Amino acid sequence: MSAHKLLIDIGSTYFKLSSEGTVRHYFRDFTRPIFDDLMDKCGDIVARYHPEEIQICSSANGGLSTLILGLSDSFSLRYTVNIAFNSGINIIDTVLLPQIESATPPLERVDVVILVGGIDGVGGIFDEKVVDFLQRTAYNNIVYVGSDADRAFLESRLPNLVVLENIITDRLKMNEKALKTYLTDLYQADIMGKEEIKRFYEITANQIYSTPYIVNRALPHISERLEVADPFIVVDIGGATTDIHYSRDLVVDNIVAEGGYDRLVFKKLGVYKSRENLVHTAKQNEFVFELLGYLGVTEEILQERSEKATKVLMQLAIFLVLYKVSRHHADYIELKLDNLNALVLTGGITKVLSDEDADAIVRFFYKKLLHFHEIPNIVIDRNYEIWTYGMQSIENERSADDN
Repeated sequence: MSAHKLLIDIGSTYFKLSSEGTVRHYFRDFTRPIFDDLMDKCGDIVARYHPEEIQICSSANGGLSTLILGLSDSFSLRYTVNIAFNSGINIIDTVLLPQIESATPPLERVDVVILVGGIDGVGGIFDEKVVDFLQRTAYNNIVYVGSDADRAFLESRLPNLVVLENIITDRLKMNEKALKTYLTDLYQADIMGKEEIKRFYEITANQIYSTPYIVNRALPHISERLEVADPFIVVDIGGATTDIHYSRDLVVDNIVAEGGYDRLVFKKLGVYKSRENLVHTAKQNEFVFELLGYLGVTEEILQERSEKATKVLMQLAIFLVLYKVSRHHADYIELKLDNLNALVLTGGITKVLSDEDADAIVRFFYKKLLHFHEIPNIVIDRNYEIWTYGMQSIENERSADDN
C-alpha cells in the first residue's frame, strides 16, 4: 500500500485519521456537524491528499437494522445472521418460519428484511402467512436469498423484492458473496442519504465502508502487529454499541464459512449514546452488585457523570459482553471462553482504561463465572488502529486486482 494515503474513521464519539504510520484521535464536538468538526480540526491534513487517496469508514450513521425470516436455526437463519453481522449490519430480530403465525412484527421500521430458507429445488417453504406478516411490517428494503423454487411466488406477492442467489449450496456450505455485496452497497446508499455523512464524499472518491465490516476484515492481520494468537476475541466498545469479533474456532456449529472470524453486535451497550441502556442492563445482572463491590464502588456510581463513573461503565461493558457470550446467557451464541488465548480491547475504551482496570474486570469474570484463576492475554489497542488494518487489506486487494 502506498504511504501517501489518508484513512479516516468516523465514529459516534471519536473520529480518527491515519497517515504515514501515525494515528490521530479527536473527540467529537456533538454540537456541530461531523464534517464541519473534522474539517476545522484536520482540514490542513485533508488538504494534502487527493480524493482518490482518502479512504473513509464510518459507524456514525447508526448502521443498518435488519429483520431476518428463516427456516431453521441450524442452517438458513444461522447462515444469514453470520453474513449480516460480518457485513456490519445490526440485527433487531429473527423469526423462524414455522413460528411466524405467533410472531410479532417489530415496532420500529427496519432498513432491510432478509428472507432465506431451503436448498434449491425445494419449494413450498414460503406461503401467505409469510406475506401477511410482512404486510404488517414496516421496512425499506427486502431481499430473498433462499430456494429458487419459491422465487416466483414471492416475486408475485412482494413487488419490491430483490432476488439474489441462494446463500445455501447443495453441499450445505455458505455462499455469502452476493448477499454480503448487497448489504455493503445498501450501507453505502444509506450513508449517501444521511446529510452528515454524505458530505464526506466531498473529500473522497472511494466507497465509504461500515466500520464493523472494516474491523472484521482486519482480524486475519492482527497477529502481524499485536501479540495475539488464535483463538482470540476483539471487544470494540464505542459510544453507542459494543461489538465483539471472534475466532470461529471458539464456537461449535455446522457453518462452513469463507472466513475464520465472525462478529456480534450489542446495539445498546455503548458508554455515551447508550449510557442509560447500559446502566439498566447492568442493574438487571445478578453479578453486577458484587462486581461493583469488587471494584470498590457503590451503586450510586451508575448515576454519576464523572471520569470515574465512565471508567466503571466501560469495565461493566466488558463484563456484560463476556457474560452475554458465555454459557451463563442462552440468548446469544456461546463462545468457548475457557479456550481463549487473547482478548483484544479497542474503541474509545482504550483512551480511558489502564492495563490494571482491564485486568481487574477480566479476572473477576473468569474467577466468578468460569471458576478459572488464569485469564487470557489482554491486549489493549492503545493506538486505536485495528480499523486501519482492514482498510489496508481492502487497498491491497484493490491494487492486486488492478495488476
